[in-house]
Amino acid sequence: MFLNTHTYYSLRYGTFAPEPLLEAASSLGIQQMAFTDINSVSACFDLLRLGHKYGIRPVVGVDFRNGAEQQFIALAKSHKGFAQINCYLSHFLHEDLQIPARAATLEDSFIIYPFASFKGTKLAEHEFLGVCPQDLNRLKFSPWLKRKHKLVALYTVSFAGKRSFNTHRLLRAIDNNTLLSKLPESEQGLETHILCAPQALQQQYAAFPFLLDNATALLEACRFEFDFSNETPNNQRTYTGNAELDFRLLKKLTYQGLAYRYESADDKILDRIQKELKIVREMGFVSYFLINWKILKYARSKGYFYVGRGSGANSIVAYLLRITDVDPIELDLYFERFINLYRKNPPDFDIDFSWSDRDDVTQFIFKRFPNCALLTVYNTFKYKAAVRELGKVFGLPKAEIDLLSAGSYVFEQLDSLSRLVVTYSKRIQGFPNYLGIHAGGILIAEKPIHYYTATFMPPKGFPTTQFDMVVAEDVGLYKFDILSQRGLGKIKETVGIVAYNRPKQKPIDIHDIKGFKEDERIKYLLRNAKAIGCFYVESPAMRMLLKKLRVDDYLGLVAASSVIRPGVSKSGMMREYILRYRFPERRKDAHPILLDIMPETYGVMVYQEDVIKVAHYFGGLTLGEADMLRRGMSGKFRSREEFAKVKDQFFMNCRNAGKPDALIAEIWRQIESFAGYAFAKGHSASYAVESYQSLYLKAYFPLEYMVATINNFGGFYRTEFYVHEARLHGGIIEPPCVNTSKHETIIKGKHIYLGFMFLHAFESNTAKALLSERAANGPFKSLDDFIERVPVGMEQLAILIKIDAFRFTGVNKRELLWEAHMKLGKTAVAEPMPSLFKAEKVNYQTPELSTTVLEDAFDQMELLGFPLCSPFFLLLNPGGNTLRARQLMAYISKTITIEGYLVTTKRTNTTGGKGMFFGNFLDRDGDFIDTVHFPPVAKRYPFRGKGIYRITGVVMEEFGCVSVEVSRMERLPIIADPRYADSKKGLRI
Repeated sequence: MFLNTHTYYSLRYGTFAPEPLLEAASSLGIQQMAFTDINSVSACFDLLRLGHKYGIRPVVGVDFRNGAEQQFIALAKSHKGFAQINCYLSHFLHEDLQIPARAATLEDSFIIYPFASFKGTKLAEHEFLGVCPQDLNRLKFSPWLKRKHKLVALYTVSFAGKRSFNTHRLLRAIDNNTLLSKLPESEQGLETHILCAPQALQQQYAAFPFLLDNATALLEACRFEFDFSNETPNNQRTYTGNAELDFRLLKKLTYQGLAYRYESADDKILDRIQKELKIVREMGFVSYFLINWKILKYARSKGYFYVGRGSGANSIVAYLLRITDVDPIELDLYFERFINLYRKNPPDFDIDFSWSDRDDVTQFIFKRFPNCALLTVYNTFKYKAAVRELGKVFGLPKAEIDLLSAGSYVFEQLDSLSRLVVTYSKRIQGFPNYLGIHAGGILIAEKPIHYYTATFMPPKGFPTTQFDMVVAEDVGLYKFDILSQRGLGKIKETVGIVAYNRPKQKPIDIHDIKGFKEDERIKYLLRNAKAIGCFYVESPAMRMLLKKLRVDDYLGLVAASSVIRPGVSKSGMMREYILRYRFPERRKDAHPILLDIMPETYGVMVYQEDVIKVAHYFGGLTLGEADMLRRGMSGKFRSREEFAKVKDQFFMNCRNAGKPDALIAEIWRQIESFAGYAFAKGHSASYAVESYQSLYLKAYFPLEYMVATINNFGGFYRTEFYVHEARLHGGIIEPPCVNTSKHETIIKGKHIYLGFMFLHAFESNTAKALLSERAANGPFKSLDDFIERVPVGMEQLAILIKIDAFRFTGVNKRELLWEAHMKLGKTAVAEPMPSLFKAEKVNYQTPELSTTVLEDAFDQMELLGFPLCSPFFLLLNPGGNTLRARQLMAYISKTITIEGYLVTTKRTNTTGGKGMFFGNFLDRDGDFIDTVHFPPVAKRYPFRGKGIYRITGVVMEEFGCVSVEVSRMERLPIIADPRYADSKKGLRI
């Protein structure tokens, strides 16, 4: 009898999470009900999957609305009806169309119109009128009473009670971007839309019991159920249209790849190929491999760089098909992590492309394969965002909202409105706020996507599901990961830059990984952690780990790529791994079984497959159970019953084998703390390959590589520090120039000209016009020539002059500014008109002006975000401290004071929940200073933004890495802005 029930996937409207809604309904004795979220089917499969657990038979459908105004409800009679509803809803969501008052013909669905607003006189066989409790008096006098079979009870459920109704009103105010006091009643539900027992509903409809009978009959007639136990993936089943032909093609391509990958194939390689092909065929994953192969064949035809990673990198078939570049034989990659007969889902192939190439690859996939969609992610309300939204709804001033969102308050001391903001922000925390796009997940299904879900059309222009990857996997749809990263963009662009800046250089073979592994220059960069700008190895944490491990080879880097992941550190095993790596006598501390399982990593779990190995060999789980354990640790299934059962089985097996409880608990703690964050070994190896490519370019073409890094917006650090790195390698940094620079940064010899795109507030249209005119008619001769040829306003011209882009004229830029103001003033920008006769230019007498290096620096800070000189040059008191980072090793355990320019900070929490920080600074020579700020010091001497700091603390050393344990810190004053100041008084900025 419940035909219209909302979850919180009725975005910014409903207040029930799906499972608590089922639990609440079950406790009231409800045995079947319809779940009809507003313009959404996000919750449908979760409800269908969980319904039996609570003794409820779900019926699914959609509440079609324009805003809060209900047009009609559609209930799916069958899976065909569900697909029709999805297709129909998608039509409106794709085109952002208003939903009409009458539905299209959806014969495998029931359509229910609201009685109060229905204007028609006829209804089709599958159409009905829904009578709400507030319509009952009006029904007594309605001619529809003579057609009772067309009337059903329409009782809406959106809330659990009054408190939930208040939450609903706040969500509606957020959605309407209005104060709660100004929220129209038409934009909210009724306070009576609460979940109630069937008996309460019978009392409300006591005068017209047939309405409830008719509603129940509709529910009974809806028989859409989904078989979640089906282990066959619903991805596209075949590549060629014939399974046997698919396998023959896969086998042919695999053996064709031998010549490309190996000089000769021994029995170990051939046996591995046969083993993999046999299991791939048995598991029905042949088309999955071929589809990935086709995508990457297209990418290679377009010259796109890519990296194939994920658990698929454990496969020799993937290696031979050029899906991955990691040799599983060389690395002895654990085959069962990649695929085993107990595994339901296909292996992961995470394919990284340059950010500039990924969209074209996605376009190809949607054109080549018929049933595609991007995957959504549920963007939920986080605490800070919820506080800000609710603060606006309650009309709080910005300063107070900032205070609340920062958590800087004592709840008992807050006024009533602020308390409400805090209370309800915690209540909506975790609610879905809007649907976003998964970082790279694409579904390629056997059946049309609308068989499973409605789709919406985000700005990317590709249909996107209304459910996330967890639900997709529940229904047997496994994503293809087509990702983007800037690291590949840097590699690709560097190769192009080297070609134009070093025309005599022979072409670079960026895929000569075998040669890179033996290269002494690369080994030097790794050993000394001189990898700024290089993929995955440039962060402060990775830099320190490389030093501690003394990494200078491929296998060491593969391990480091996974050891650095948060979970290994959290489990305490990163430190243990370093100790066992550096001090072989420590390896005897490992449990013999663990050391036997993982000799390469000294009995320490480092890779994801280590979890499978430990669970299988130590915990006695089957490979299928072990893989479920690994997946469960990712957080996706942590609350699922099946995962809990596997955990219990692990403990039971270990106890039955006579293992001590303390040991079992410790091994489980290690598994639980990091398994979801660790990489598969093949994944780490794929990252290491890309790291080697970037290290090679950094070693041999450092300036070109840094230019590409700058153009691809860096990596871990800000643009400023990549400019600094280029300078350390002998680069001469030039501000933009109208006669030389381009939109992006370029290099000529050793001169690096920053691009126009890095100028704050400089419009791309102006840059485009400048470059187009220069290409057509040559360099600019003077400021007059520029004004005459390029349509430019005074504001845009002032930016170019202030950054010294007209320095080729030899005229001081302050004089040029005067001249520009007199010639342009506030005249409107106009396209230059061709003229037969050149008008004589009026030359104004301007005062003789000069510009200092300090003034240039402040112009650069304003327009680029950083000065091109050393920031230490701008200190109010530049002399004094002479200590440098490279001297710190001589001061171990001593208190020192050193000055450093802040690069980056990282906050972490102690076990007590207090905030501590790690800092990263540059000294005057450009070397790194690493600092540790424990909670009391971090609170007393906080970071105060960009700038140079005087740091006092004790010098500490661990495994050859030096850091300063800070006891005091202050940001130093810099000079007053000389462009405006009349004196040299200090100005703190």
